[in-house]
Parts: sequence; C-alpha cells; structure tokens
Amino acid sequence: MAKGALLRAAKIMPKPLILAYHSIDHSGSVISETPESFALQMNHLAASGRRVVPLTEIVQSPGAVALTFDDAYRNFSTHALPILQQFRFPCTLFVVPRRCGLDNQWPGQAPQIPAMPLMSWEEIKEAARLGITVGSHTMDHPDLTRLCPAAAAAQMGEAKDRIEQNLGTCSTEFAYPYGAVNRQVRDIAAGSFSLACSTRLAAIGPATDLLQLPRVDAYYLRHPAIFRLVLEGKPSNSYLTLRRTLREWKGRLQQ
Repeated sequence: MAKGALLRAAKIMPKPLILAYHSIDHSGSVISETPESFALQMNHLAASGRRVVPLTEIVQSPGAVALTFDDAYRNFSTHALPILQQFRFPCTLFVVPRRCGLDNQWPGQAPQIPAMPLMSWEEIKEAARLGITVGSHTMDHPDLTRLCPAAAAAQMGEAKDRIEQNLGTCSTEFAYPYGAVNRQVRDIAAGSFSLACSTRLAAIGPATDLLQLPRVDAYYLRHPAIFRLVLEGKPSNSYLTLRRTLREWKGRLQQ
C-alpha cells in the first residue's frame, strides 16, 4: 500500500472500543440484553471487519473491540458463551466471588433490577477452560468510593485471591462496581491489577488510563442501527458524547 493510502487509512481507523454487557435475558431491565439482540450484535461485529481482542490488548490495537461481562450471570453460560465460541471472540467475565452460585441481590442493588442467579464456581471454571478470562468485580459489589481505604483494598485483594485460588491462574483485570472510582480507589486498584474498567461512556483514546478504561454499555446500543453506527467509529462520536453528557447530568441531579 502506498504511503498516502496508509495515511488515509490511519485517519479513518475507528478508535478501540470496550463493550460492556451484564445479563442476557428477556426481563427488559437496564442491565439486560435479549439473547436475540446479543446474537444479532455479535453477527454485526463479526461482519464489521473490526478485530475482537482480549481486554489486555485493546489499548494497543487500533480499531479493535474488546468484550466484557459484569457480575457473571448464569445466563452467560447458556446464552452468551455459545455465541462467543461460535465466533471465537475473546471476552473478560468480571465475577463477584462471595456471590458466586447465589444471586445479584447484594446491598445497594437498585430495586428495579430483578433477582437473577449468578454462575457457580464450577460454571466459571468451565468458562475459563473454554478461554474466557475471569476478572474481579470485588467480593460483594460495593460502591468503593464510599468505603475507607482499608475496606476498599480488602474488597479488591480478597476477590483477586479467591479467584486465583479457585482457578489456579493469576487474575489481573478488574471492574469497578457501578463504575464508581475516584483517585484513591484507582490508586488502590493499581496495587493489585494491571488494568481496571470504569463505566465512562467513551472509546479508547491516546491518553487512556489503564486503571480507568472507558466502556460503552450495551444499554445504549440496543437499536441495531445505533450498534452499527458505533462500530463505524467516527460517526458515533457525537452520539456517545451526547449520551455521556445526559447520563452525567442525570447523575448530578440524583445526588
């Protein structure tokens, strides 16, 4: 390819994206994506030509996409994993160790979120055996910014240890519950993990902090046209900016 063509290709290369999912079910909740919609999205992703890479490679992979799932709902095994296997898509699954095999009704859970079962350790081990990366989402899913430093460090460190004890592998990836992170929490995470995911609605930029990686929540991508728009890259910038601004305003009003 000629030098000019290479430069033009570089200019239109979409920014890397991390997509964030929770539950794959028909409840219609804000954390849920239907199995049919998820399958359609993965088909669109496969057809888009964008590479799907492990989370650890996303910052160094121009135009790539990484997939993450928070909380480890049992329906990940039944609805998401077979499709990920079909396309050979890597993925990181963030688990809440003290809730494994139970449900998602931890303290602080929003009342509009339905009670749903979480994966057992045996199901998590099977997912790991099939190539899924298992990361930490704290022991109990608290808002870490509301804890003292010692308690926040314990939530992160104990969860990392529990995962490593059960899987026999090193766990280096983390996601902040509710996306709640401040400088103190970020610095504590840096002591245990090589990267950590927030819920800031944005693509990966050149100055992205590995301990505060932005993600695009699947809730904002439910319409197939919007999903394709975001995959295209540049045309989606204004959409993500608008949704991020509206979400930040809503958060301030609720404080």
